[in-house]
Amino acid sequence: MRATHLPRVLTVHSPAAHPPTVRRGLTATQLNDGLWRVTGTSGAVVGYVEGLDAGATAGGQRFRAKRFLARQKRFTIDGEFWSMDDALECLRSL
Repeated sequence: MRATHLPRVLTVHSPAAHPPTVRRGLTATQLNDGLWRVTGTSGAVVGYVEGLDAGATAGGQRFRAKRFLARQKRFTIDGEFWSMDDALECLRSL
């Protein structure tokens, strides 16, 4: 059997283990334990949600919404939230 070398792709969890989360026209695909890629209905990347260290705050895990600005080819931090749903809602607006 011949081994083929494929380009390296960051895939930490199998899709079956962590199916994408769909919320009001956005799909959040978990890339690793603390990062989700958020795409719109067209499949274009809207941004990312980062899970922040739960040990850093007494209230539990926080989530940071980072919006992708395609024209400027950069990200902006839209805010930090106590729930994933709130972070996704932030990215859905505008």
